Amino acid sequence: MANLSILELKKAIEKSNAGWRAEETPFVKMSRDEQIRHLGYTPGPDDGSLEEQERAAKMNLQAFLAMPPTAVAAYPNSFDLRNVGGSNFITPVKHQGGCGSCVAFGTIAAVEGTMRKQRNNPSLAVDYSEAHLFYCHARSEGRTCANGWWSANALNKFRDIGVADDSCYSYTAGDQNCSNLCSDWQSRATKITGWTRLTTPTEMKEWISTRGPLEACFRVYEDFYAYEDGIYKHVSGEDVGGHCVCCVGYNDSEKYWIMKNSWGTGFGESGYFKIAYGECGIDSWMDAIQGIAETGWIRDTRITGLWTNNSDRNAWVYVQNLGWRRISSDNDNIHIDMLTQVTAAKAAGRRVDLYQENSVIKQIYVL
Repeated sequence: MANLSILELKKAIEKSNAGWRAEETPFVKMSRDEQIRHLGYTPGPDDGSLEEQERAAKMNLQAFLAMPPTAVAAYPNSFDLRNVGGSNFITPVKHQGGCGSCVAFGTIAAVEGTMRKQRNNPSLAVDYSEAHLFYCHARSEGRTCANGWWSANALNKFRDIGVADDSCYSYTAGDQNCSNLCSDWQSRATKITGWTRLTTPTEMKEWISTRGPLEACFRVYEDFYAYEDGIYKHVSGEDVGGHCVCCVGYNDSEKYWIMKNSWGTGFGESGYFKIAYGECGIDSWMDAIQGIAETGWIRDTRITGLWTNNSDRNAWVYVQNLGWRRISSDNDNIHIDMLTQVTAAKAAGRRVDLYQENSVIKQIYVL
């Protein structure tokens, strides 16, 4: 690190009882330019500055600490999507290399984990293309390895255009002009149904414990490059820039978030790190994926729930191991016929085949 020795950092951590371990990692030995290129988050128009995000996170922490001990939370005391009853819903750690593409990696990590949760299948083979998201979608907005990106625009691209699978455009660190994208990418693209920004830790924990991981961004100081394990708190060193990662869990007793980084498994705790609540702006806000727009047949499943209201053609079914899906609202006859079929199938416990288009049920066959 430019202005801080590891020995001095270890002494500072011990003196402040910060609770994490620093070592002379390969990231410490990088030049400042290389360190910066392992980041890539530039605050967007609606994000607030890194300084404002740090202030908001500190306020969130104070609100959490002020909660009375008798308060009943709407979420578990701790949760880790890597171990939900022995199942891991998080895809493997990747490496962005020397390119400021962290937003693409944080976004895709959150979408991949959400897809596994949506299907309730921790073994689901899902691997989306960071190269497509960054070298095509971000590049179309003038973003490069040098100037990075922000999460709102990445999520909007995922929603409006979609992102192909990784084999369509595999990632290699370094600016590219999208020419390596496969020719049939449009038929292979996945879209999200939408996204939302969560601004309180309560919302974040409720979402993680019920629906999946979140994208989070924070301010990186040079001592972070020395992180080995433990619960990170900024102790000393200069501001280096912004970074986006994926939040996969939390622990209220010890007051930390669990983050999936994009620096390979050699960083931190096998590619992950813990960071204290309220630290470096990490929880000023986090972005949540509302769902994945799926198209195709779902075979031999069951309808386990029904929901509707007094709006025209607004009925939903809960599909076993898949989640809530809307029934086609193309016209009255189709809607009523399908609603009748799913109601009868649920009542009789019959299995069904469903065809969904962008997560809307278009056809149903009762088996």
